[in-house]
Amino acid sequence: MKIYFVLTLAKTFQLTTRAGKMKTLIAVSITISLISGYVGAQTFVLTDSEKGIEQGNWQTDSQKLNLPGPRFSVQQQILHGGKQEGSKVITLTSPGLTIALSPTRGMDILHVNGSGVRLGWDSPVTEVVNPAYINLDSRNGLGWLDGFNEMMVRCGFEWTGHPGVENGTLYTLHGRAGNTPASKVVVEIDDKAPYAVRIRGLLKENTFKKSNLETWTELRYVPGEESFTLHDRLTNRADYPRDYQIIYHSNFGKPLLEEGAIFSAPIKEISPFNDYAKAGLQEWQRYQGPTKGYDEMVFNIVPYADAQGKTLAMLNNKQGDRGVAIGFDTRQLPLLTLWKNTDTERQGYVTGIEPGTNYAYPVKIEREQGRIKQLQPGQSADFELSYTLLKNAEQVQAYQQKVKALQGGHQVKLVPQPIAVE
Repeated sequence: MKIYFVLTLAKTFQLTTRAGKMKTLIAVSITISLISGYVGAQTFVLTDSEKGIEQGNWQTDSQKLNLPGPRFSVQQQILHGGKQEGSKVITLTSPGLTIALSPTRGMDILHVNGSGVRLGWDSPVTEVVNPAYINLDSRNGLGWLDGFNEMMVRCGFEWTGHPGVENGTLYTLHGRAGNTPASKVVVEIDDKAPYAVRIRGLLKENTFKKSNLETWTELRYVPGEESFTLHDRLTNRADYPRDYQIIYHSNFGKPLLEEGAIFSAPIKEISPFNDYAKAGLQEWQRYQGPTKGYDEMVFNIVPYADAQGKTLAMLNNKQGDRGVAIGFDTRQLPLLTLWKNTDTERQGYVTGIEPGTNYAYPVKIEREQGRIKQLQPGQSADFELSYTLLKNAEQVQAYQQKVKALQGGHQVKLVPQPIAVE
């Protein structure tokens, strides 16, 4: 439930009574400010560019806040050295999960750990690179790769996909959101059970005459649990309609990714992204071990969903006793991309499970094929995803059954030809 914070202003007046004595009266005026918040929540503003607020290194925990239940802490740290100089990392630690995200890098999730399982991967990029050191235009629009190492990176929101030129404009790889430092960062902690923690950040993609998009991102986590939720609200602040695209590029390596690991999702149809991926279409569910020369194979997926539009995708290890599941709403994110980058470990052994509004083709192709969305002036769009760490065989099997139920006995349609050519 949202709350409206009340600001009280007092003015003092002096009046002369009939007895000739001065009498002081206080007139109180009340202004209601529409600052977003939650009933029963303690709010900590870590960054506010408009008000010049920057907390720097900061920490709080359940003991300081006198909250019962599973102990937890929230810490912000400023990094130093190399290309991560000045980058910020917020770490939320609890008995269920430890979640690290970076306000400097679009509020993206760096890695998640719980029950001896890591959600994330080993990129050749080992630092939390400050966007000040990244040139998105470099390497013909591939500069985004200079900072790519997150478990989940927002690709968008003004555009996403592979780099390409449309009407003389270079659209660089996967947009700008992931390299946009948050203008505002707020931590909200409920003081009533179950003591949910919300880490919120405001991303601004504002360019004179081109874009005026703002996104409030939110990570919500209940201490002790093994799942968390992302809820983003994108708003067009311009006086004109504006395009948008988003892919939630969710990336996993070892220990979940290994030879024999399995990808599962309720699939209506799946097609190779390009001619190279044709060779892997029949084995779309299974993964190879680290393979030199494999490079990457990408597949375009149209998922099935339930009556409310909800669906999920998951990855589990070969033994089937560890995994991760991503739940999302196909009314918001109708498409799914599967990225299999099972090259050598030093090259980056990783797979991406990527719900989105579109596929990863360049903007020109996505526009031609009708997958670019648009917001009218003042209009907003919401996106919500859940991530669940699966720590044992029972949980893996339970989610596999959920996928099977959503598939509903329908055969997966394998489309042998790519739907577009770059």
